[in-house]
Amino acid sequence: MTALRDAAMKSKAWPFEEARAVLKRFEKKDPEKGYVLFETGYGPSGLPHIGTFGEVARTTMIRRAFEVISDIPTKLICFSDDVDGMRKVPENVPEQDMLRQHMQKPLTSVPDPYGEFASFGHHNNAMLRRFLDTFGFQYDFISATEFYKSGKFDDTLRLATERYDAIMKIMMASLREERQQTYSCFLPIHPETGRVLYVPMKNVDAVNHTITFDDEDGREWTLPVTGGHVKLQWKPDFGARWAALDVDFEMYGKDHSTNTPIYDGICEVLGGKKPNHMTYELFLDDQGQKISKSKGNGLTIDEWLSYAATESLSYFMYQKPKTAKRMHFDVIPRAVDEYHQQLRAYPTQDIDAQANNPVWHIHNGNPPASKMVVPFSMLLNLASVAGAKDAKGLWGFIKRYAPDASPEGNPDLDAAAGFAVRYYTDKIAPTRAFRLPTDQERKAMEDLRARLAAWDGGLNDEALQSMVFAVGKDHGFEPLRDWFKALYEVLLGASDGPRFGGFIALYGVEESIALIDKGLAGQLITQA
Repeated sequence: MTALRDAAMKSKAWPFEEARAVLKRFEKKDPEKGYVLFETGYGPSGLPHIGTFGEVARTTMIRRAFEVISDIPTKLICFSDDVDGMRKVPENVPEQDMLRQHMQKPLTSVPDPYGEFASFGHHNNAMLRRFLDTFGFQYDFISATEFYKSGKFDDTLRLATERYDAIMKIMMASLREERQQTYSCFLPIHPETGRVLYVPMKNVDAVNHTITFDDEDGREWTLPVTGGHVKLQWKPDFGARWAALDVDFEMYGKDHSTNTPIYDGICEVLGGKKPNHMTYELFLDDQGQKISKSKGNGLTIDEWLSYAATESLSYFMYQKPKTAKRMHFDVIPRAVDEYHQQLRAYPTQDIDAQANNPVWHIHNGNPPASKMVVPFSMLLNLASVAGAKDAKGLWGFIKRYAPDASPEGNPDLDAAAGFAVRYYTDKIAPTRAFRLPTDQERKAMEDLRARLAAWDGGLNDEALQSMVFAVGKDHGFEPLRDWFKALYEVLLGASDGPRFGGFIALYGVEESIALIDKGLAGQLITQA
């Protein structure tokens, strides 16, 4: 552990950098609560999206990194803001008309449109937990509904009435003049309708810890702020929760970053110490738009796991968290292959390099050995020409390329073969577009065919790649990537692909000759 701790203390891997920053909080003394608390927040207004998973995955990476550099115990809380009023109906759920009848009610008071749980909030919480459990995260789950109603938040809420003016001063500085006239950090839950009300306060009683307000019909009400009768506006809620739970670390998306001084200020007004925070960039869909729970755009966790193993998603989440990234189906193959590249590199690295390797953080310092002897991108191309319906249909080619491989001995490769067939069928086949070669390309492909017909170098992918490279050079392709692009477009119906020599080695020399013949004859166009 000493060598690893030494490596971790100087590692430039972002989880270790963030962990070291958290450790600085406790230079003078350990936390009084006996542990370091990492928190992630979740708004269950719609089905959990992949960004939510990313937040928990990344926070877990920092937590595990912290456990390497410190002996202080840790906890991770996943907090669901399920008292939030439903402001709009998500587009990707059933029973739209029914849901519209419950606008502004807390999500745990809205009926479940799927008819499976006590409420829409309970349904979305269950989905979140199922997703998190799939990945084996260790966390404590807290429902805001339970947090407010059980009294666990009461001391902080009472303090909020006593320090109402200080909270409002922080909030007013961030609001337009028109919004200032009606704003209150307290949102009463109407005793009759159950709706979350956005109304100004007539009185905030710091002695009795009550609020007085008029509802939308002009009727006056006085409610205690405790016991779940009142909730906080979301920005004050953020800071108040930090104070109530004594949170030490929380990350959030860039869209929250301008609110950080507000969250911190309210936390301190309510007697807490502001936590360390990390801001990450947002995920974008294929159109470059922010992915959203309510829109249902971008990838879901289930969709990713239909085409690749869980570790590939964790790898994607690890990469450059402070850089905005497109999250669409086309990022999956690269994530799979890069993950296995890092796995293969890990055993050969010294401890400093291992501490910087993403797989250390994905697997908490104990990454498995990769048995992926064929890249996922290559499997996709094989699926496109082999006509396979499942993994078994690819194994004949794989065995010829890697005789020692087997479904039993290479379970990750076997799973990847199945994923590749599914990915090809769903995502590639519908968009394939073959074309005829130009005159220059035709002559080069005829030359390639002739050299393959005379080939006696076996299934050596490096030698085959060199030969393919030489053909392109001999036929004057400049840049050479235009030659490979032509091969992909004419023979595979795609604009790019893996090393073509590796593809020939996997698919077979004779089979590749037959494929070239079909491409030159235009048969691939008619078959598509």
